[in-house]
Amino acid sequence: MPELPEVESIKKQLEKYLIGHIVKDVEIRYGKKFEGNPKEIIGGKVIKVRRFGKAQSIDLDNDYSILIHIKLTGQLIYKGPNLKGRSRVSEKVKGGLEGKHTHIIFHLDGGGVLYYNDVRKFGWLKIVKTPKLEEESFIKKLGPEPLKDLTQEDFKETVKSTKRNIKTLLMDQTKIAGVGNIYANDALWLAGVKPTKESKKLGNEEIRKLFNAMESVLKEGLKRGGASELAFVTPDGKEGKYQEYTLVYGRGGKRCKRCKSVIMKMKISGRGTYYCANCQK
Repeated sequence: MPELPEVESIKKQLEKYLIGHIVKDVEIRYGKKFEGNPKEIIGGKVIKVRRFGKAQSIDLDNDYSILIHIKLTGQLIYKGPNLKGRSRVSEKVKGGLEGKHTHIIFHLDGGGVLYYNDVRKFGWLKIVKTPKLEEESFIKKLGPEPLKDLTQEDFKETVKSTKRNIKTLLMDQTKIAGVGNIYANDALWLAGVKPTKESKKLGNEEIRKLFNAMESVLKEGLKRGGASELAFVTPDGKEGKYQEYTLVYGRGGKRCKRCKSVIMKMKISGRGTYYCANCQK
């Protein structure tokens, strides 16, 4: 599932392409994942794009917002006057635009279009009154974000408060918002902490290293435009590059970049987990 770097990369491009556009019409081809009355956003001008953990909102000047969670395979792709030149869309956009996986189409002024594609149909879109957006239960439950709200002291308190394994804790959105499987794997490897280690047993130095490692891998993910491991593309239809720079994620059976031992793989809470038994204690 796209994580903080992927969704932030989407947000930055949506800001670039959508702000100033007016919603002229909404074409709903698959309504089960769309909640609200589309008429409430028609005529609204995009004034802001925000991110909340792994979700985001497109805010309009008529006090309505489109809250979006793309989940596993959702894609937001823009075509229009604010995207200069003809952009070739990645092959990860299965069926192309306006194909069988295009479920929502936002028709904008000036010939602009925002497509919502989703092969697995796990994602969702919801129209919400902007003043009430942060009262949505999904948003209210989110923990503080790394790179923004989460301090090292808060992180230490969170880690010391539970017996859960540290990887599961890192991925708990109610404790830390935005971190998922890819960046949790890499942060733990960078910090030299075994994913199965009981959180409250981490020492202060381990916690400090892990906090810094988490920030480091997230920043690298942002720098590379996110990871296009499965279906992630940015609104210009292009792929991220972080999958080419992962530290341990997806490297099962390969040599550790630090000590040259073979990278191991196991499942934690049903998610593929990669680690070096020699480096991570």
